Amino acid sequence: MSRRRLTATSERSKLDPFVVATGDASPRDQRDLMERPFFSLAKARRTAPILYEAGEVRVEVFAVHEHGMATIWDADVLIWAASQIVEAENLGFKTSRFLRFTPYQLLTAIGRQTGARDYKLLKGALARLQSTAVRTTIRNGEHWRRHQFSWINEWEERTPRDGRVEGMEFVLPDWFYRGVVDRSLVLAIDPAYFRLTGGIERWLYRVARKHAGRQPKGWLFEIAHLHEKSGSLVRVSDFALQLRRIAARQPLPGYRLRIERDGRREWLRILPAHLSTAPVDGAVETLETSHASGIGISHAALSGRRTHEPQLTLWPETAIPGLNLESNSESNSCCWPARSADKPAASERPERQPPPPFSRKPGGER
Repeated sequence: MSRRRLTATSERSKLDPFVVATGDASPRDQRDLMERPFFSLAKARRTAPILYEAGEVRVEVFAVHEHGMATIWDADVLIWAASQIVEAENLGFKTSRFLRFTPYQLLTAIGRQTGARDYKLLKGALARLQSTAVRTTIRNGEHWRRHQFSWINEWEERTPRDGRVEGMEFVLPDWFYRGVVDRSLVLAIDPAYFRLTGGIERWLYRVARKHAGRQPKGWLFEIAHLHEKSGSLVRVSDFALQLRRIAARQPLPGYRLRIERDGRREWLRILPAHLSTAPVDGAVETLETSHASGIGISHAALSGRRTHEPQLTLWPETAIPGLNLESNSESNSCCWPARSADKPAASERPERQPPPPFSRKPGGER
């Protein structure tokens, strides 16, 4: 009898590749990821799940012990992917969930160095993004309750015999991709975001960018409420202490933080300051960027030169294919109701949170 061979078909074989041809793209973030606890905020490995619920919104994030949960530093990969997709569609090109790119393009755009260690850390980030399971009710259809996915469906690297990583490709989940091509669900962020080193301050910037925008009175949150939204594993008192320290340092680009008290209740007011990005309500195309070169990447030109040139010829499709004539309308309008600065945020339902990043040394975010 002839033996049948069962072969698993790669998802990439069913998708047209989107070949990233440039690294110049204003950084954009996906709104749904900017305020809810989708990532670990700690630099140490986290395997404890995130279970967050507020009204009809539910977010559940699960990690495997081998890799740990995807961190807010790993999320830079998704920010980069969203930035490239939006930029390409602004230019009238067709995009896809299947991205082909060079590690040099990604690393330099998010302010990382391009040495051997950085390529290794990037692969660790991709492993965590693929192994982290997310289940959510956000943006589900009328007759669907939950959507489960990983941040990256599959990924692969191209290496010659000397072991150098010349090219990479990965497939994004449909849930994330749909949230990027819908322009009302994308916001430009300050390139200085990539210089923020703390997990909580990175998460706090994303919350500020989505809620405070350029409103004169900013946004007001009860600190206990912020703790629930962050998914942090630290106690509320320790979380509040960290917020006070962050407010004392004022590290968030474009925003000022102020601690306010009402009896025993403590609040954090987020106020807009000088923004290097355009107004929140501006169209996506009009948002300016200070570009990745301003992030200060030491040795980037030297380390990347050996792979940068050949990388652009790894695949025959070195240009982004086809015009996309079905582009979505562009808008930065808020996609879900939020509370004004004069009406303090009421606590949603509590939750837990975070562990490890991708280009920092271990050391918990206490």
